[in-house]
Amino acid sequence: MVNLAQQERDIDGVIFTPLTIISVADGDILHGMKISEEGYQGFGEAYFSSIHHNSIKGWKRHFEMVLNMVVPIGKIRFVLFDDRKESTTLGYFQEIILSEDNYGRLTVPPMIWFGFQGIGEGRNLLLNISNIPHDAKEQENKELESITYNWSKDG
Repeated sequence: MVNLAQQERDIDGVIFTPLTIISVADGDILHGMKISEEGYQGFGEAYFSSIHHNSIKGWKRHFEMVLNMVVPIGKIRFVLFDDRKESTTLGYFQEIILSEDNYGRLTVPPMIWFGFQGIGEGRNLLLNISNIPHDAKEQENKELESITYNWSKDG
């Protein structure tokens, strides 16, 4: 079990890109990703994942996949943990909340542990635009208790 003091800072390689919401009378337009943006590293697949209020999904990391996560509906807390031996942010956590109020894309490079929690009252939906198609052999999961983190913070 990893049990470190919860030191937080931006983790090397993780990018937050503010995105635009264009208000239109008949319904808004929410940008997701352009090929010209820093987080784009190719296209493998796009999928949606929902998470219920106060539910937590984690911990997971990918060996090759670059994640580009956007929350168009609801409010989701993402927690990242860096245990890469060569990293200058080894042992650090990074937390970011994505929602309509903090609309943007979270780019997570390979080998970063991440989990996420639904903190919006209604539907919480994320879109992941990944650089490669899903492959169960290029990822690993850990039990939530295996990396100690205080998930009960206010969102």
